[in-house]
Amino acid sequence: MCKTLGAACLGLSMVWSAPAAYALADLIETPARQTDLAPSNLLNDAVRAGDRIVAVGERGHIIYSDDGGTSWEQGSVPVSVTLTAVDFGTETHGWAVGHSGVVLHTEDGGENWSLQLTGIDASELAIASKEDQVAAMEERIEEAPESEKGDLEWAMDDLIFAMENMQSDLDIGPVNPLLGVWFENDRHGFVVGAYGMILRTQDGGNSWSDWAPKIQNDQNFHLNSITRVTGGALVIVGEAGQIHVSVDNGTTWERRESPYEGSLFGVIGTGQVNEILAFGLRGNMLFSTDLGKSWRMVPNSAGATLNGGAVAEDGRITLVGNGGAVLMSGNGADSFREHFRSDRTGIMSVVPVSGTNLLVVGESGVKITDARGKNLQ
Repeated sequence: MCKTLGAACLGLSMVWSAPAAYALADLIETPARQTDLAPSNLLNDAVRAGDRIVAVGERGHIIYSDDGGTSWEQGSVPVSVTLTAVDFGTETHGWAVGHSGVVLHTEDGGENWSLQLTGIDASELAIASKEDQVAAMEERIEEAPESEKGDLEWAMDDLIFAMENMQSDLDIGPVNPLLGVWFENDRHGFVVGAYGMILRTQDGGNSWSDWAPKIQNDQNFHLNSITRVTGGALVIVGEAGQIHVSVDNGTTWERRESPYEGSLFGVIGTGQVNEILAFGLRGNMLFSTDLGKSWRMVPNSAGATLNGGAVAEDGRITLVGNGGAVLMSGNGADSFREHFRSDRTGIMSVVPVSGTNLLVVGESGVKITDARGKNLQ
């Protein structure tokens, strides 16, 4: 599974040859193949779009269900790259992101999708942003007193080095994936991804702005997930314990200190105002009641890496992860009961359905289960 860039996935990305990169570029131009097996193949994310459930996964597969996951239809998708995340700003307007930096958009609840952005577009935006930063730094150096010029020149060297790396990546092709997406409505949203990518749109994806300079992430760590929690704050989590919070709808962001320095793959709200539950590598779970100003680690003896989570209408919190892990809390994330599915295949995302039942997606496709992850179909 390479929804997020763990060590294995990152290792693969660093040894891609140019021909392999261009092969990925070809997948941007190849529509996803229609197949009855799409619900059985790797799926990386699933969300509700009104009463409909939409899931995305490998080979550009996007499927949707209008009966709680009992039966599925496959959407028409113009790319064949692996898709990593999906979100809907309205019941009909949705966005999916994935490998090669693709952003897809639907206006009909997931039945038909169009390509809005590729990794090449994203790289060009980032390079233009870095050029602006270099120009601004040149002015600062020129106006600064001699005692400050040395530090500013070092900062300038870092900017130029980062820009040259981006230009090298652009020469290779669209190799860097987007990993998370969030939309407020049919106009305003963010996508985040590898090497600190973050882009913002205010016109439904017709145009995008590079938002990386707004984030305190000098080492360009991967940004894996973005969500809105109850109370209105936006939260981004990522590699090396990255946690960023915005209380002004994404205009500005503040870096939060994290008690865990490993990768965080997911973040959700609990349903209570200003509460955040972040989770990731080796089952680490971080809980905050004050938008990340303070944290406590939630006990978890299971130890499986956690990939996704959701909160049911009755307040039950479910987290899912590698090895078939299904963790459930009925006490607001104070503690979790740990279960493992019998097939032990990785789970990437979960959607609460009828009663206490769950829809889980992952390595073995989509399954309807009880609250402990036991198959019902």
